[in-house]
Amino acid sequence: MDAAYDTIHLPKGFSFSATTAGIKASGRPDLAMVQTSAGTTAAAVFTKNRVVAAPLIVGKAALTKTRGHVRAVIVNAGNANCATGKAGIAACLNVSRETGKLLKVKAGEIFPSSTGIIGVPLPAEKIIAKLPQLIAATKVSEDAVRRFNEAIMTTDTRLKLASMHVQVSKSEFSVLGVAKGAGMIHPQLATMLVYLFTDISANASDLRKLLKQTCDQTFNCISIDGDTSTNDTVLLLASGQSGVRLQSPGISKKFSQALLTISQSLAEQIVSDGEGVKHVVRLFVEKAKNHAEALRVAKAISHSLLVKTAWAGADPNWGRILAAMGASGVPIVPEAVEIWIARQRVFSHGVVQSFNQMEAHKALSEPRCDVRVNLRRGKSDLLFHTTDLTAEYVHINADYST
Repeated sequence: MDAAYDTIHLPKGFSFSATTAGIKASGRPDLAMVQTSAGTTAAAVFTKNRVVAAPLIVGKAALTKTRGHVRAVIVNAGNANCATGKAGIAACLNVSRETGKLLKVKAGEIFPSSTGIIGVPLPAEKIIAKLPQLIAATKVSEDAVRRFNEAIMTTDTRLKLASMHVQVSKSEFSVLGVAKGAGMIHPQLATMLVYLFTDISANASDLRKLLKQTCDQTFNCISIDGDTSTNDTVLLLASGQSGVRLQSPGISKKFSQALLTISQSLAEQIVSDGEGVKHVVRLFVEKAKNHAEALRVAKAISHSLLVKTAWAGADPNWGRILAAMGASGVPIVPEAVEIWIARQRVFSHGVVQSFNQMEAHKALSEPRCDVRVNLRRGKSDLLFHTTDLTAEYVHINADYST
């Protein structure tokens, strides 16, 4: 089951639109909307950063109040509406209220999202002024999905989409994923916004369980710069318009697989489009005692500036990887550890192994390279996507707000 990139499989019950509200300094599209059919259920996972943006506070409260029902999603880019105090909450609520009035639905059924610069007051009046145009423009089309994706981008350089159509006996349903994210990628679930759509029928409680499991294996296993955004959101919406129920025989497993495939694709796309990224590293942590231990080692390696800069120069410096593992807090035994770069074992039995350094350099010079570390402590394995750290990343983030 592979996620499609060129063809977008559209789940029934969703329409998309985008426009320019004048929030981005560039003048590019910066306001997007998804309208859903009546009865659409939802679940979300939010940032674990203790500094939380206003739309996350409002959105989380709305999902609780409506017991997981959403009739529209409204996203602005260029302004995070974070660290904006009570005025930021009020602005967000005002946008939801005015959107609800125009759609003739409850304000609590409007799910808000924001991404952009922290600490700048949200120009709610600009958003509200564009709502009639945004609502009138909603369409069910591949082009509308792409315009929605484009409008929510900030430092992204390309769209991030994945979809698939699944058939189980005489039943069929679709799953679509749309994401943005290129910096501040270290979810604890970048700036990362992910919207997952399906026309399957499911209650909010079941969606929450599936979404958490999926995020633990995908969006929580990626890192670009080790920073956790204040606005990270993963939202899963189920319209029920396919007539296929999640609890029907054979459906739950197929849907879980599809959701995982779509999410894995989006996670990889986010990492590949990381700010200034030249090399993506697929980091395999093998034979850890448990998942938490494997994740701890993966994060220690992927957040090490010495490791990341070595990867930027395609330098097969296995010593930096080993040092990061040793500093992770996991009680590794160096004599038991193995480190592989691409197809070569470079460290084992506590000492360096004979390997072709030019071949290792060549492998790390590729856009993607596999690095494996074997802890020999248990049976838990983990795949973690991470990147190098380049001078371009510094340039992008040194003048982001100016």
